[in-house]
Amino acid sequence: MKIAQFAIRAVLFDWDGTLLNSYQADLRAYLSMFHALGIHWTERELAQHYSPNWLRVYRAAKLPRSKWIEADRLWTRAYQLEKPPLLAGARRVVRLLAQKYDLGIVTSGNRARVRRQLRQLELASYFSACVCSEDAAKRKPHPDPLQLALKRLGRDPEHCLYIGDTAEDIEMARSAGVRAIGVLGPFPTAARLRAAKPEVLLNSVQELPQYLRRMS
Repeated sequence: MKIAQFAIRAVLFDWDGTLLNSYQADLRAYLSMFHALGIHWTERELAQHYSPNWLRVYRAAKLPRSKWIEADRLWTRAYQLEKPPLLAGARRVVRLLAQKYDLGIVTSGNRARVRRQLRQLELASYFSACVCSEDAAKRKPHPDPLQLALKRLGRDPEHCLYIGDTAEDIEMARSAGVRAIGVLGPFPTAARLRAAKPEVLLNSVQELPQYLRRMS
């Protein structure tokens, strides 16, 4: 099914790695947390097992469930020292698309952190829906988060696009009946993203407006 068959009314984004250049911040927070818990992981292990669902990372690291709350606390404390920037061109893309489409965020990030970053980066006003990890009963790749965002926007899935940098993003979008656009970002997710076969794979979010113009 081609995008041109339906008018696009809403564009929804993942946050980390799609609009926010947060991999190094994420990495430092993970390694700080693992070190505090006596887990000897390096960037290599994190790259191998990375998932936007951090509980999968905890399981891969064989972190006992009884330590998950402490791990969350340690990660959050370490991440509070970080101020990741937007990816190149992301602000221009958001401003440009907001002139024509409803915009939304669907992220695995926690609400307090993501909403704070949106405010600090002066982007919050552009997004009519923002669904974070606490907002839906299940997490990516389950369609619940994206379906909740569509409900908040009042849009049908066939009139929407979802843009993300992980295989989980693509799986979630497909399960929700939304067209899935992949974008290469700073996180170690490119191989799995390609294997998920998004409808189109962009080298950068900066390519999105041009792609949408071609498909209109």
